[in-house]
Amino acid sequence: VQLQASGGGVVQAGGSLRLSCAASGPTFGRSTLGWFRQAPGKEREFVAALFRGGDRPYYADFVNGRFTISRDSRKNTVSLQMNDLEPGDTALYYCASSNGVIMSAIRDARQYHYWGQGTQVTVSS
Repeated sequence: VQLQASGGGVVQAGGSLRLSCAASGPTFGRSTLGWFRQAPGKEREFVAALFRGGDRPYYADFVNGRFTISRDSRKNTVSLQMNDLEPGDTALYYCASSNGVIMSAIRDARQYHYWGQGTQVTVSS
């Protein structure tokens, strides 16, 4: 499985960005797909995920209705629409996937086996 993330950039506070992750592999439709982020000097943290081919999203508390994760199974992509961005959202954003995630641990990065290279999001105040 290979993941290729794109869509990062520099945006002012209150702006929007849409991240996209192109995935290869025959089990994309059944995989758990997630987005994580890592700011300088901080640990990688969970942002959002879709569990095992389903459409129910899971979000970190800090998302607070600003982000939307979605999957396009025809294109093998998972996207993260980010609105009302804040300077605290500045980080390197990674997409990740796994066929072995259990629901109770969906926010645990250790559950994900495949990772994209990361795309930088910078939000200026």
